[in-house]
Amino acid sequence: MYNRFNEYRVMWILVLFDLPTETKKERKAASVFRTNLLKDGFTMFQFSIYLRCCPSRENAEVHIKRVKQLLPETGKVGILMVTDKQFGLMEIFYSKKPTDVPAGPQQLSLF
Repeated sequence: MYNRFNEYRVMWILVLFDLPTETKKERKAASVFRTNLLKDGFTMFQFSIYLRCCPSRENAEVHIKRVKQLLPETGKVGILMVTDKQFGLMEIFYSKKPTDVPAGPQQLSLF
């Protein structure tokens, strides 16, 4: 049986950015960008890395399109899409202590 929420279909979007914050205008633009990522369901992974879990590649592409519309005038932004399987292979450390990979959202199935 085909499981539509398997580890190869579920996608993670990582938005990595380095935005200038020298002027008040640049700080405001960076803040607006981060706030809009949060409004679109992204969570902060690190200071300049936000991530979001999506149930499919098609859904991920919708959110990537939204991020592209939010891009600030200046700065560098990278968008990376990986499968849930690839994301689960990430090793995360806090200082030298290993920590768990963030869990994806719980999926509710209605029959």
